[in-house]
Amino acid sequence: METSLNHAAARPMDGVTVVSIEQALAAPLCTCRLAEMGARVIKIERAEGDFARGYDDAANGHSSYFVWTNRGKESLVLDFKQPDDAALLHRILAQADVFVQNLAPGALARAGFGGATLRERYPRLITCDITGYGTQGEASKLKAYDLLVQCESGLAGISGAPEGYGRIGVSICDIGAGLNAAIGVLSALALRERTGQGTGVSVSLFDGAADWMTIPYLHEVYGNGAPTRQGLKHPSIAPYGAFATRENCDIVISIQNEREWHAFCEVFLRRPDVARDSRFASNTERVKNRAALDSLIASVFAELDTTEALARLSAANTAYGQVRSVAGMATHPALRTWPMPVDDGELRMIAPPVQASWDTGYFDRAPAIGEDSASLRAEFGASKTGVTA
Repeated sequence: METSLNHAAARPMDGVTVVSIEQALAAPLCTCRLAEMGARVIKIERAEGDFARGYDDAANGHSSYFVWTNRGKESLVLDFKQPDDAALLHRILAQADVFVQNLAPGALARAGFGGATLRERYPRLITCDITGYGTQGEASKLKAYDLLVQCESGLAGISGAPEGYGRIGVSICDIGAGLNAAIGVLSALALRERTGQGTGVSVSLFDGAADWMTIPYLHEVYGNGAPTRQGLKHPSIAPYGAFATRENCDIVISIQNEREWHAFCEVFLRRPDVARDSRFASNTERVKNRAALDSLIASVFAELDTTEALARLSAANTAYGQVRSVAGMATHPALRTWPMPVDDGELRMIAPPVQASWDTGYFDRAPAIGEDSASLRAEFGASKTGVTA
């Protein structure tokens, strides 16, 4: 796909102002995506800053979490519990389009900044609440860090090897909630174009994880039970899993239909008779007889070096993927990166997953704590809008 690297190109969120009281990962990722689409994002921080700033120093001395999800934002240090700062926040919200928050349920409502209250006061404002388990019932009181939600949602229960549970290796529930929140905000903006009215959207980490668990859920509730932990195997398709070459390089193969299966047997295994074996004559039978099937395939892989195995797979038109380390991923030919400035140089950051005509080819920097406080307080002074708390 061809994209423009002209920073002046029109972007879909140009002219949209987003205010976010956010921390950690889910809400910052949501507003980062909006910023990448052209939105002005004003990040409200406490005096000590978003605690994600201190998660690590892996990105050349900077927090990997923070530089990923806060690029292109403005930082305003503000305490909404203090009357003057509460009044300032109201003045900003009076001119904003979107308000995003992921504090504990009820925290902002108690301070007079709940979503319903704000929308009544500012009818065109869109509010987005991000929580762990929603706002109702006993579960809403639970602390909701990513791994905890992976466990509570059953996601960890079907991940990992047969001998033990496995955590998904990234903060997937936080990431999913952030992306769902961005979808919700964009949907609300589209609705406002038709109605002129803002609306409230809410997402939770648990709801996002539960949505991904729909297939295991349906198997458990209506079928013969949820899939068990399979490691690098697919629970309902065979062959679909990892096999080691002579040098112990793991390659995952995936057979999706009978045409692919016959080609795999003939070209890769060089055993066309295997395709006619009654134990392997359909996917259902192959799953039933997976142990024998995997043993047969593994014996062929073990005889081949990686180059030979990949050549045979390509000749058979078999879908495959090498099990790469993060180091291997960092040099993958499909990986796209953009430069991002930091105080002491530049980082090469992974490019946005959506390619579009408004791509700039680079990221704006992430702000220091309160970097924009003075300019924002001047811009939204009482005399500017006439709005008071």
